[in-house]
Amino acid sequence: MPGLQAARGAGALTDAPVSPAEGHHLEVDSERTSGIYRRMLLTALIVIVFDQVTKSLALNALEDGPIDVIEGVLTLRLTFNPGGAFGILQGIPEFFLVATVLVVVLVLFWARKLTEMSWTIPLGLVLGGGVGNVIDRVVRDTDGRVVDFVDLHVWPVFNVADSCIVLGVLVLIFMSARTPKSPR
Repeated sequence: MPGLQAARGAGALTDAPVSPAEGHHLEVDSERTSGIYRRMLLTALIVIVFDQVTKSLALNALEDGPIDVIEGVLTLRLTFNPGGAFGILQGIPEFFLVATVLVVVLVLFWARKLTEMSWTIPLGLVLGGGVGNVIDRVVRDTDGRVVDFVDLHVWPVFNVADSCIVLGVLVLIFMSARTPKSPR
């Protein structure tokens, strides 16, 4: 019985039989891809859980007002952010909902093309942070706003998801800068 084989570079399927060597290559690619997704999604899940737990704790603990952890340096202050990470472009939560969903889809699509597992952690941070904030906009009763609670007094109030997004993006930029360019 003939197998299905993806044409290299074309993404098309043919009825040509798959040689044992090519079949092994397809199995390795499938295992590698599923390993990449497992690692990235596990990272994202950890971020989502930590983000949502800390936001729930903040909603309960800070309803009576802020708590100074280190006076003048770190305050836990409950705010509801209708904008993007760190309060940018406030007042258009629908834009950030759509933009975040698009970023999540792009990250999931990009992960299919990864050849190195090292990219999975920073992508998982971005993915988990994005989903954590989408949960606030869609599931929580906050009128499309995100729960923020970490106030450093020199930076807009933020949350765990924001921190993970920024950390993930910074690591991705660093890794991209260190990746040797292939000759054309």
